[in-house]
Amino acid sequence: MLDGRWKLDILFRLFERPVLRFAELQRSLSGVSHKVLIQQLRDLETDGLVLRTDHAEVPPHVDYRLTQGGEALRPVLVALRDFARSHSAIEPLPVSPAD
Repeated sequence: MLDGRWKLDILFRLFERPVLRFAELQRSLSGVSHKVLIQQLRDLETDGLVLRTDHAEVPPHVDYRLTQGGEALRPVLVALRDFARSHSAIEPLPVSPAD
């Protein structure tokens, strides 16, 4: 569900701004290709975390927002991020060679 290089980044962008157009997402994620971003967004949509809205306007545009399922992940992912940040300076335990 959350595998993939860009999925967490996409979700955190949507935590910050509740509705984002595709182009805004792509600009905010430096290094992601158009193809990969589309695939990651489709996966998140299939998993029920992101809602895609296709506006029938000229010029056409698509925007994305979190579903209730996506919103439910917010406290968990924010806590995980905060834990990782606060423990990043801790020295890792040495790994003993297999006997």
